[in-house]
Amino acid sequence: MKSQMIDVGNKRKTKRMARAQSIVKLNKEIIKRIKNDNMPKGNVLENARVAAILAAKKTSNLLPLCHNLELEYAGIDFKFTPDTIVVESLIKSTGKTGVEMEAMVSCSVAALTIYDMCKMFSKDIVIEKIILLEKRGGKSGGYVRKG
Repeated sequence: MKSQMIDVGNKRKTKRMARAQSIVKLNKEIIKRIKNDNMPKGNVLENARVAAILAAKKTSNLLPLCHNLELEYAGIDFKFTPDTIVVESLIKSTGKTGVEMEAMVSCSVAALTIYDMCKMFSKDIVIEKIILLEKRGGKSGGYVRKG
């Protein structure tokens, strides 16, 4: 079977939303430095946020069969635990196809940006659990991850 984009020409536009998450495991000293905005490359979370938004906007350039979407909103939030930063993205659009990939790509790039800005202090940083938390809109309706 040959590769091809899915034909969405006959689909109607609906409001779409997707939330995704990634987790970055760091040592407590790095987390302390991030919270105190004491990193040589600058503010880690703001750089990760901007990188994530740019990545959401460029998802179709990264994933070859992904449609180019007009995004209406891209928001990235961070939560700390003692040894992790949880990245959560929320992407919104009105269109003919969903924004799940934009949400997951944005979380991934935020996590990679955190890694890049912190790697000078440790190579043991782990990025894990890039997951879709929720989606709404479209023919298949809604989805909420359990657990």
